[in-house]
Amino acid sequence: MKPELFWLMWAVALTFAQMLVAVSGAALQVGLPTLVGNRANLPPFTGWAGRAQRAHHNMLESLVLFAALVLVAVAANKTNDSTAFAAQLFFWARLAYALIYVIGIPWLRTAVWLASVWALAIIFWQVLWVLR
Repeated sequence: MKPELFWLMWAVALTFAQMLVAVSGAALQVGLPTLVGNRANLPPFTGWAGRAQRAHHNMLESLVLFAALVLVAVAANKTNDSTAFAAQLFFWARLAYALIYVIGIPWLRTAVWLASVWALAIIFWQVLWVLR
């Protein structure tokens, strides 16, 4: 298995774990009966539960980009040490982002988010320009 696909699978696992944390926080705030309802009038989640939900949504947005880039890189046979490094960087930055966001450290959160964006840019650059 290509390293990029390995890290994509771990990114999916991380996204799943973030979903479980976000749901747990929501259940603690509004109760499970409310969550299994139609959710039409859910209040906004606050504190760590709200941060967990926002971190999860942010991961979903990033995962789409990461998956597309990794799959294109692998399908086009344009993987190399840089794309493997970037895939690993993406995963570890997103893990750090999730933990830092739930804890509530704003500036550090932004720094590790930028690291994950940099990882996406590396893969994009490698596929589009470097490995013609």
